[in-house]
Amino acid sequence: MKRRDFLKKASVGAAAVAATTVNAPFVHAAKKTTIKWRMQTYAGAALSEHVCKPAIDAFNKVANGEMVIELYNADQLVPTGELFRAMQKGTINAVQSDDDSIAAPVDVSVFGAYFPFASRYSLDVPVLWNWYGLNKIWEEAYAEIKGVTWLSAGAWDPCNFATTKPIRSLKDLKGLRVFSFPTGGRFMQQFGVVPMSLPWEDIEMAIQTGELDGVAWSGITEDYTVGWADVTKYYLTNPISGAWAGSYFANSDSWDALPEHLKTLFRLSMDSSHYYRQHWYWWGEAHYRTKGGKLELTSIPEKEWKTVEDAALKYWDEIAKKSPRSAKVVKILKEYAKTMKEAGPPYRY
Repeated sequence: MKRRDFLKKASVGAAAVAATTVNAPFVHAAKKTTIKWRMQTYAGAALSEHVCKPAIDAFNKVANGEMVIELYNADQLVPTGELFRAMQKGTINAVQSDDDSIAAPVDVSVFGAYFPFASRYSLDVPVLWNWYGLNKIWEEAYAEIKGVTWLSAGAWDPCNFATTKPIRSLKDLKGLRVFSFPTGGRFMQQFGVVPMSLPWEDIEMAIQTGELDGVAWSGITEDYTVGWADVTKYYLTNPISGAWAGSYFANSDSWDALPEHLKTLFRLSMDSSHYYRQHWYWWGEAHYRTKGGKLELTSIPEKEWKTVEDAALKYWDEIAKKSPRSAKVVKILKEYAKTMKEAGPPYRY
């Protein structure tokens, strides 16, 4: 073929392709719909900045537009006590709280938050769930409830009293009106404590007006972080429990609809949240006791406080009678406590 003929045919071919391209119908590229979740935490705004928000912000960033989680604080969408039902209905896609506070209709809910003296340190919680089998027990329990999937448990701060009146003996507990978690409050009633239930954001004002004498809801880190140290005067160093046990939950349909890579990303986000709290609370509990400057530390003598510890073991046995699964959890707690004691320092002193 002569060069001139080749160029002529090439020009005709190119023109034909161009014409075809120009005349082809325009097709819009399919856009992926962003998955949107609404998640509510048990924590107020100041506390959420530490216990939840960093992990959710990181998730939204890494999800790169595929999914966005809108985070709401305590009672913002629904009251904390109604969170389980709201999640079950799909009004909320996910929740960060404890089983006890959200009134989860499972027999193990009593072990959420502060089950008295179940732990001594924050590391006890992830060890119990990941290495002593509580993960499997929680999965089993929630599998019996339609609409909600339990995802992961982690540790928060210990439970101590911050009050407007000093506590130096068990008799000082009598008549104290405190904001507390359901199970912890019920347990302490036998020592004269009057547990009160109020919206989280109302606690500071209730202490100022004298409606409350204080809180038995957290450790000292939260007392300073959320402003309760500004309206109370004393901090009792004897803890009801060494760590709050809380979890992440999701509406089952919302969770099942996620692609596997977003499920994995959310699990990593939960682990990030658990890890942040471990070092933040461990730092804060010591820092504010020694450098806080707002609360006077008081203590009940060890021998007297042992009365409360002994009462907790009796309470464990009462709870164990509630169901075979509860009995299984109590058996694990006793086994764990025995192991820690036998291991000695630094596990138990």
